[in-house]
Amino acid sequence: MLKADKSKKNIVAIGGGHGLGRILSSLSCYGSKVTGIVATTDNGGSTGRIRACQGGIAWGDMRNCINQLITEPSIGSMIFEYRFKGNGELDGHNLGNLMLTALDNLSIRPLDAINLIRDMLNVETQIIPMSEHPSDLAAITHSGEIINGETSVDELQEVPKRLYLEPAVPATKEALNAINQADLILLGPGSFLTSVMPILLLRDLGIALKNSNAQIVFITNLDKEHGPAGKMPLETMLHWCERAMNGRKIDTILTDKLHTDLNNKFNLQIEDLASSNHEWRHDRDKLKHAVDKLITSC
Repeated sequence: MLKADKSKKNIVAIGGGHGLGRILSSLSCYGSKVTGIVATTDNGGSTGRIRACQGGIAWGDMRNCINQLITEPSIGSMIFEYRFKGNGELDGHNLGNLMLTALDNLSIRPLDAINLIRDMLNVETQIIPMSEHPSDLAAITHSGEIINGETSVDELQEVPKRLYLEPAVPATKEALNAINQADLILLGPGSFLTSVMPILLLRDLGIALKNSNAQIVFITNLDKEHGPAGKMPLETMLHWCERAMNGRKIDTILTDKLHTDLNNKFNLQIEDLASSNHEWRHDRDKLKHAVDKLITSC
């Protein structure tokens, strides 16, 4: 078996929220050789409230990823994870989100703010926002209606005709560099329309993926999503990804079951990936073992 601490391969994982945090935490032994490119379009919860009154990018998914990468609890990690309770305006706000917003308001570059927090919490894995410019996810329905905001997209009763970013923004330059240097690129797991797709909608990032020599792997969820993505066949999801990547084909599907509907169009790596406690959640050790196999084939 490959010894992860001796690997010289560069891994990039793309997504947001709990799914990306899960894959990053499973690969934490690879240290700085792993880079997470994180969606910044969330407009719900504490993040959404902050964006509504302060503007800026969404910090929640990056905070979530960092939280899952903390291996040794400390006063710093307790502060970063603290969530206010009560009846006032602070109720429900996460202190980590407020800290990152404060650093942003001090004109500290978003990526520098994240790196300050990573250093404070001894997180070696690199975390990069998909863009350092605020943007929202938007959708056009089949009837021509325009839907604005990630939470509204998630509440659609049907799969939208297409997604786009409003406004169109550039990818973070470090994200493009990470893709250019990657040996393995992982898409997902997580919310397909609101975590994976927003990043792929960045035009320059899509071009970088098209030109990448890395092995690109799509990791399926273990259960159907709620919302419109749950109505999408896997082949449709893969088509959306490849279209956003300017026709670049996905090399491998990492999944827990055979997908006969794909008609041998894709290379499948079938693994037992489910946690013993929650069948809908990926097990960290099983994910790491599966990715180890992928790396040996890079």
